[in-house]
Amino acid sequence: MKILLAIDGSEYSNTAVEELSRMPFPSNTEVRIISVFENPLLTAPGAVPMGGTLGNYYEEAVSNAKKMAEDIVQNASQVLQKKNADVSVTTDVVNGLPKITILEEAEAMGAELIVVGSHGHGAFKRFLLGSVSQSISVHADCSVLIVRKPASENEK
Repeated sequence: MKILLAIDGSEYSNTAVEELSRMPFPSNTEVRIISVFENPLLTAPGAVPMGGTLGNYYEEAVSNAKKMAEDIVQNASQVLQKKNADVSVTTDVVNGLPKITILEEAEAMGAELIVVGSHGHGAFKRFLLGSVSQSISVHADCSVLIVRKPASENEK
């Protein structure tokens, strides 16, 4: 079985990692863990410093985003391999738009399952912001597991 786990380091994707680590896998299962990062200058309000020149700011911002994403996928890999020693796990950090890139990566690897976390936005917020997990579930050519973070006692 080929599984693509797409994570972003949020508590929601951490929940997806934990859920996947508890699942039984058939022999020869391959899990590819990816983190898709977007250009931080295009997505972060106020990312461009006021006044002066950009200098190395752009390169540092991209390098920092990539390093953080690499740490995220490595940590997830360790969690999965600790609980499922027989599973083959690979990791990758990919630059792009998550809604598109996750689908492209799943298709390229021949994934049979995509696993993502859900931020659990309500309908109005989803309409305004869009939802990566919703978009993937609608457009994927394979099964999609959307893992929700259980509501805490404070949220009930």
